[in-house]
Order: sequence, then C-alpha cells, then structure tokens
Amino acid sequence: MKSLAPYVLLIVVAVALDQWIKHLVETGLTMHQPVEVLPFLALYRTYNTGIAFSMFAFLGAAGLIAVSIAVAAFVLYLALRTQPRQIMARAGFALIVGGAVGNLIDRAAYGHVIDYILFHTPVWSFAVFNLADAFITIGAGLVILDELLGFGRTDPRPSND
Repeated sequence: MKSLAPYVLLIVVAVALDQWIKHLVETGLTMHQPVEVLPFLALYRTYNTGIAFSMFAFLGAAGLIAVSIAVAAFVLYLALRTQPRQIMARAGFALIVGGAVGNLIDRAAYGHVIDYILFHTPVWSFAVFNLADAFITIGAGLVILDELLGFGRTDPRPSND
C-alpha cells in the first residue's frame, strides 16, 4: 500500500487545486462575461448541468452523481490492478479520479459543474471546460500511452500492493 501513497497525494492535490480555482472563478468572474487571456484563450464562467459537452443533463444532478461515483469506482478498480512499474498509468488513473472527484464535489454542492476555460478563434470556439476536465483528459492520455508503451508485457497479473 505504501507504493500507492504518491498517487493518493496526486488525487488530493488535483482535487484541492481544482476546487481552489473554481472558488476563485466563482468569486472573481462575472457569469458569461469573457476575460481574454490570449488571442485564443479566455476565462468564461459558466455552469454545466451535464457531463462533457453537456451530455446527459437529462439525468439530473442525482443521476450524474451516481454515474460519476460508478465511473470513479471503476477507474479505482482498474488502477488497483496495475503493476508498481506502471507509473504512467497509475499517475493517469490518479488524475482521472482527482478530476472526477473535483467535478463530483461541484455536482453534489451546486447541482452543476463550474466551467471556465474557453479556447476560441474569431469564427470557432471549443466547449468551455475546467481543470478537473483537463486532469481527466491528461490522465486518460497517460493510461493509453502506458498501455501502448507496455504492449506485450509478459506479466498481466495484478499487483498486491
């Protein structure tokens, strides 16, 4: 279990950083008023009542909380099946769980997720997202990269630590 401590710490740091930034957004940005940071990046406070791209909003906050808990539990299950040498995958799973917990806190506390990062051009804009979403995406990328780099491992058995 000792070898999992850095990943637990990564989860805690990810959740704390996500919630701290969301607090700053809630207290410092006006709703739906972009603050240009770069020509292609703005801070834009909005709420998401669904999952990515507002999907599944029809499930309501309680339904999305249940889905989020189930997904986080499944990701933890997968993480615990990784080998100690799979550092990239373990870090990825920790980021996914940290991001999921950050968004889960929003759903439970407010009934929606606080989003604030907007990539855009004069003719196009990407969906508004938050740091927790970025953690989930980066984490998934790390897990996939670990799988690709470790393709053909000779010992697929889960670790007991």
